[in-house]
Parts: sequence; C-alpha cells; structure tokens
Amino acid sequence: MTLINAHRRALCGAIAASALLPAIARAAGANASAWRPTRPVKWVVPYLAGTGPDNAARILAEALGPLLGQPVVIENRGGAAGNIGARQVARAAPDGYTWIYSSAPMAANMRMQQNPGYDALKDFRHIMRLTTSDVLLVVNAGSGIQTLQELVARARANPGKLDYASGGVGTPSHLGVELFLQAAGVQATHVPYKGASEIVNAVLGNQVNFGMPIFSVALPHVQGGKLRALGVAGAKRNAALPQVPTLAELGLRGVELTSWGGVSVPAGTPDAIAARIYEVFGQALKQPSVIAALTELGSEVSPSTTEAYVQGFASEMELTERMMKTAKLQPL
Repeated sequence: MTLINAHRRALCGAIAASALLPAIARAAGANASAWRPTRPVKWVVPYLAGTGPDNAARILAEALGPLLGQPVVIENRGGAAGNIGARQVARAAPDGYTWIYSSAPMAANMRMQQNPGYDALKDFRHIMRLTTSDVLLVVNAGSGIQTLQELVARARANPGKLDYASGGVGTPSHLGVELFLQAAGVQATHVPYKGASEIVNAVLGNQVNFGMPIFSVALPHVQGGKLRALGVAGAKRNAALPQVPTLAELGLRGVELTSWGGVSVPAGTPDAIAARIYEVFGQALKQPSVIAALTELGSEVSPSTTEAYVQGFASEMELTERMMKTAKLQPL
C-alpha cells in the first residue's frame, strides 16, 4: 500500500542513523551511564501473556537484568487495546523504575478512540523502537479453506456471515483485516478480543472464521499444523515461513502492515535515566542469543534512534487516520 510504504520509507530513513546517540544521550553527556537502579524495574506490557509483545519483552528482560544489575520484571496489564497499561505508566513516577512496552496500537488508539485516557506523545518519553513483526492471515487448519482465494470465495458467497477476530479496535489485526476485506471486495463481521493470543484461540476454537494475528503469536500453531497461513500482510515473505506468500503476491495489493514495538517511560524522566535505558537496550539487542530468540518468534530486530521512534508515533497516528478513512471506520 502506498500509505504503508511511505510510512516505512520515512521510518527506515530515520533508522539508518541508528548508530548515532539520541538527543537524550547527548544531553546527558558524561552521565549517560550514571544511573544504576537499586531495586527491580517494572516493565509493563499492556497485553496478555503469550502475545507477541509479551514474548519479546520477556526475552529482552532476561538479557537486561545483568546489564542493569537489577531484575526487569514483566507486568501484564492487558485490556482496552493496550489502554489500561498505557494509562498506568502515563501516571507513574518518572524515576526510571516503570517502563512500558510501547507499540503501534498505542499511537493508533489516539485516532481510533475518542478518549484513550492518555496522550501518546505528551505523556511518555519514547526511548527506542526494538522490533518489527509481520501480520499473518490465518484460518483453522480444519476449516476446509486451503487458499486465500477459497476464503474470499466463501466470504463472497456468504456476505457478512463470516466473522474475524482482532486484538481490539485499532490494532494492526483489526485494520489489516479491514484493508483485506476492502481489497477483496467482501464483507465479514468484526469480533474484537483483548490481544493476539485471543485471536489465535478464537480461530483454533472455531469461534471465528479467520484472523490476522501478529506473526510471532500465530507461528507455533502454523508450524504445529493447527492453523493454516494463507498470506503475509507484509512487503516480503517472512524468513520463518518462506513458503507462505504475501497478500500482494496473491493479487491483493494495498494490504501491507507491520506491527512495531519498543520501550517508553513516563514523561519527565530525567535525561541520564533515559540515556541509560537506551544504552542497555542497545547492548541487549546486539547479543546473538537475543537476536536468535526474537528472530525465531518471527520478529525482526530493528532498533531505532530516539528521534526516529518519536517520529514513528506521529507517523502512525497520521497513517491510522488515513487508513480509517480508507476503511470507512469511525472513532469509538
């Protein structure tokens, strides 16, 4: 999709400067490595356990503990498309001891919802992007649907009678399906859940006909033969499932989505603390074991500068607004 490609090019251009220190590190100067936590750090993941963000955060938390000298404890605060956890962190003390696994839905909610309860740009100090992940169109392996064309044909023969699960209004799993439906010229009923793991459970349990969960959550079930992957909603095939074509390859152009995630802290967090957090994440993301574990999930390690990450939030909000108009969605 032109909008997605433009967004991706803008981010990639900024990320090309990822070897440079962010503004926070320059401001902190010699104090960039001065902060040393004296108690465990809480990293809030605003999604359920077992989701892509949760899996990625737990891999990183294990590597971050030794670097910080204190454990990094994951706290899952799922619900309301990530808003519950975001509100909690937005109101937390800006002392470095509370982080959030920030992601694309946090920005999208600013346009998808009339009152998410936080401002994604003003209430947080965004540190860096960590990973990106594709979105995968899946059906139950026992559904009898073998290909994308068969799903489209079934939807066309039963207008509005097929249903799909999403991780919540405004999430990539929701917007992705809406773009898919529009590109295919068919209709289906939206059934929102609380996260990507629930999308998978709903498809596995035949509660819905299909869904577009984040790649990392769907991958084990595709590999185990319980889900069938019909296509990747990305610009290229994913190395973890190279046999699965992109939706564009299958004739559905305009459905390209990439989910991204990173780390943010409450607004007002001092420069030296923010710089230290940036520093340790940069070190963790260079560890071969971390890279391997994240890649195995189907995620791509893609650290950014702080400036690029902040711009990513602004771009995602603009992109969501434009996609909503394309999909004819109204804010809740």
